[in-house]
Amino acid sequence: MSTGRSDARVGVMDWVLAAGVAATLLITGQSGQHSPTSPTSFDLLGYALLAAGGLALVARRRAPVPVLAVTGLCAVGYQAAGFDVPVVAYLFAVYAAVRAGHRAITVAASVTMLAALPLAALASGLHDTGEAFARARGALELAWLIAAGAAGEALRQAERRAEEAERTREEAARRRADEERLRIARELHDSLTHQISVIKVQAEVAVHVARKRGEQVPEALLAIQEAGREAARELRATLEALRDDDTAPPRGLDDVPELVERARTFGLDATLTIEGQRHDMPAAVGRTVYRIVQESLTNIARHANAATASVRIDCRPDTLMVHIDDDGQATPDTAPTPGVGLLGMRERVTALGGRLRAEPRGEGGFTVQAHLPVDRTS
Repeated sequence: MSTGRSDARVGVMDWVLAAGVAATLLITGQSGQHSPTSPTSFDLLGYALLAAGGLALVARRRAPVPVLAVTGLCAVGYQAAGFDVPVVAYLFAVYAAVRAGHRAITVAASVTMLAALPLAALASGLHDTGEAFARARGALELAWLIAAGAAGEALRQAERRAEEAERTREEAARRRADEERLRIARELHDSLTHQISVIKVQAEVAVHVARKRGEQVPEALLAIQEAGREAARELRATLEALRDDDTAPPRGLDDVPELVERARTFGLDATLTIEGQRHDMPAAVGRTVYRIVQESLTNIARHANAATASVRIDCRPDTLMVHIDDDGQATPDTAPTPGVGLLGMRERVTALGGRLRAEPRGEGGFTVQAHLPVDRTS
């Protein structure tokens, strides 16, 4: 929106400048001395060329080289028609062309102009070569031509330095972000990998020993074993993503059934219902759905003391809705304090422009409801 207003403001300024230059040229041409041999038709042509040369400047940002050619031809034309008027529009065009980086073309055009203006003065009716060169020099002073080119080049260099400084800042910020990501990866690896590996190994050893003795393996031990494996996979995927070398696709909606099946190993009667057309969706939305279901089922297994849980996902054309309900002991009078998991869910949903409700149900138990907008063009 602000870019559109800025473009409109620049367009208005271009028109104001072009109109001002055209008006200045017309007033100067009307008050100046014309060649006495010029017919009336030449006067009309001269006025038209004066106006056209000034108004052409409105396109100097979009097409600097064509504007340079048009203003130069108009200047030569009205000089030949007998109008002794400085080529102001051409100087503006030189500035715009050099600023856009067309230095060689501008130099060639200016050399051509310096040669063509005396010829135009001779064509206007002057028979004295010295007077023709004097008029050409008055119309296009070499000092003004150099100044216009130098101003355009100075501004071009300043813009290049500003762009380079911005690019350097972005690269430095990206480098700092990469360094911070690697630091977090190292901290996670050092603090969690060992402990999770110990839990997983101990659980696998206990399961192996029990089976070797012919004993029945407790369901809780199998759940610990599977949870350890999943925690190791999740940590490994997180570390790979932090190191920016992840080759596995991120977890998403297709992985939710695995979460529900794993919850059943904890003794929770969990059900999953997915409704609507499952079109392609942005990876961020699928990843958020996975994390919401994962965190909700983990909280139910740990804290809710629930027997059943239901996960419902409704896929709509522009919205994806997630509902997770349980029959635990939570009531409106004993609402739990939001922990890190709920805060993390809310941050993920808010980042996508969605809404999240996480609160006890009136009939008992807890509900988590997330509405996620789906932008399929992203």
